[in-house]
Amino acid sequence: MMVNKRWKYSKTCVHNVAYHLIWCPKYRRKILIDTIAKDLRELLKLKAKELDVEIDDMTVMPDYVDLFVNANPTAAPHWIVRQLKAYTSHQLREKYPELKSRIPTLWTRSYYCESIGHISEDRIKKYIKEQKGK
Repeated sequence: MMVNKRWKYSKTCVHNVAYHLIWCPKYRRKILIDTIAKDLRELLKLKAKELDVEIDDMTVMPDYVDLFVNANPTAAPHWIVRQLKAYTSHQLREKYPELKSRIPTLWTRSYYCESIGHISEDRIKKYIKEQKGK
């Protein structure tokens, strides 16, 4: 078997599952600044490691979080986002009580998710057609 850094290995699966995830603070408030933003980055890395999710790229802007992650195929994107948002909300609101007084919850309930493919749809269809002849 060819070894590729892009692929991840588990007991029964070789995978490369990547997601682009974006979410915002409640009311799109510009609160992710200075030490809050710095702490958020560290908290996201810590929780992602606990979830066995790799953060390949991260941007924290004052009014949104933008992540590019790789995950095990058994971890649904909704579950990943829910875990990251719940953990960071709890930790940040404990450390920065002013966040509790400014907004009722730290994050909106919504988020954006896009699966990231490394092979085009046409290439997959071509591969499947070629397999029929073998």
